[in-house]
Order: sequence, then C-alpha cells, then structure tokens
Amino acid sequence: MRRFLIGSAALSLAACSGSADGSRLDDDETLLSVSASGESDATPDTARFEAGVTSYAGNARAASDANAETVRDVIAALREAGVQESDIQTRALTVSQIEYGNRRGQYQASNIVAVRVRDVAKAGEAVTAATEAGANVVNGPSLSMGDPESAINSAYANAFRAARARADAYAEAAGMEVAQVLRIRDAGGWQGGRMIPQAVVETAADASAVPMPRPVSPPPPEEGAPFMAGTTTSSVSVQVDFALRPL
Repeated sequence: MRRFLIGSAALSLAACSGSADGSRLDDDETLLSVSASGESDATPDTARFEAGVTSYAGNARAASDANAETVRDVIAALREAGVQESDIQTRALTVSQIEYGNRRGQYQASNIVAVRVRDVAKAGEAVTAATEAGANVVNGPSLSMGDPESAINSAYANAFRAARARADAYAEAAGMEVAQVLRIRDAGGWQGGRMIPQAVVETAADASAVPMPRPVSPPPPEEGAPFMAGTTTSSVSVQVDFALRPL
C-alpha cells in the first residue's frame, strides 16, 4: 500500500538570478521550496525474541550444570520448531551467588539466547517450544522486515512524488512550469519505532523518476492462537527546491 502525505511546512517563492548556496537558478527562473511527507506500509517478515533459563543450586557447578542441560533442551526444541542454528545466538551467560532474599547463599546460573524466526507465522510456535522446553525468561517477540530499506525507499519515492505534485500545482496556478529540481533535503523519519536518520542529496537534474530481558514465566499460548504480523509504516519527510520558469 502506498500513501502520499503533503506536509504543511512553509513554501517560499522567490525570483532571482542565482543564490548564495549554488542553487543555479537562471535569470528567468523562480525558486519554489516544497516540504512533503511520504509513507509506505510493509508486512514484517522476521520475528525476534529472547529466551533464557535461570537455574538455582547450592553450589556454582550444580547451578551451571542444571542450567546447561535445560538450555540444550531449549535449543533443541527451537531447532525442531524450524529455527536455524545460525539464528540462535547466546546473549548472556552468568553464574553468581545470591546475597539476599529467600535464596540467599545459593547460586544462580542464567543463559539467555537471542532467536530470529524468518517466518513470522511460526514465531508463536517457536516461543511455545522454548517455554515448554524449560525457558523461564522470555522477552518479545518483536517484528521487523528482512529488507527495511526497500520500504524506506518506497516512502521516500512517495514523498518526492508528493512534493513534485505540489510544485506542478503551484506552477500551473502561476502560469509557469517546473524547469528543474535544484536540491533535495532529507528530513528523515520513522519506521515503526526505529528512527530513520537524515541524509542530504543534491542534484541539478529533474529527479521526478527518483525512486535487559524481563524475567517472566509465561504459559504457552493456546493451540491455534493467532500471531498477528500486521504492517509496519515507514514515514519520511523531504524538502525539495524547484526552479519554475514562465510558459
């Protein structure tokens, strides 16, 4: 799905024979600066979550051994659920003595792995497999796209098209036409909860074709419970300087 949003930022018209910033206006051209936004929706295709095991025992060796055994079960269950071995990565491995609470004097061993599921539809199954195998620390899943740049580029293309459409409307109303694109300034944006950094692109050509985990002990979800991927929106803004000339 493609959506076009035209921003409400200031527009400026100024007739001049040139500019200090090297905008390269000809004598009969007028500068038009347009701000616009663009959005693009894409369905996430990758799920990530953390699964871990926390074990307790009277000494460090016993806690570590018990933890390792359960973690092996969790990893085996994840692989049986279709998760590739290369998509399971150890994130934290600790053994420490507890100095407070009901378990004071005991030892705690923890092992947390990060898991990537390349088929979002199987994310719920993978989480269930991990918890049933003994994982008692789960964080996530979070959804993302394997190729986020594709959605971002689509949003930028939409933003530029929106800017060009507004420039054409202004030019028509003024009895002029768009002669060239002088400059494109990238204002960045957001993709889901991730910030898209700004970039700067300049051109003198017409660019109209520019394309700490939280400890929980969750029960396994009911069989057949839906896992909703939804869509992630990429939203960006640009400012484009156009040169207009009389018809």
